[in-house]
Amino acid sequence: MAEHQNSEVITKEKLDKAINLLKSQKPKEREDVSDREAVRQMRRYIEKLTSDKYGYTYDEVALMLKGLGINLTGSRIKYLLSELKKSSRRHQKTSEGNGKNQSSNLITETQQAVKASSEAEKSPVKSTLGKSKN
Repeated sequence: MAEHQNSEVITKEKLDKAINLLKSQKPKEREDVSDREAVRQMRRYIEKLTSDKYGYTYDEVALMLKGLGINLTGSRIKYLLSELKKSSRRHQKTSEGNGKNQSSNLITETQQAVKASSEAEKSPVKSTLGKSKN
């Protein structure tokens, strides 16, 4: 392995400045997006146009987009929309599943609290009312 012969000494000050510079960078704006991302961002508008109210087909939407240089077929748009719906349904199911677990945990905790309080009622309680501390 060859070592760099003209390497400069990196001082702590330079390193700190370099770290701050690197940390402060924002993500670069991308020029291109994938067809999946493009359809995801246009989803609401495509669904509106292809609804019964508007009556456009996916092929007609594809023609509109082709005029802007976006070359997607109607079937590709339809496929990507269905994939987005599937993934959002999966996401909702996992969210709902977590909610069910939380509610069942709450029910279990409530049942345990009720059981504990009913057991406490059965056992005699020593009262300290009226007694003074020495």
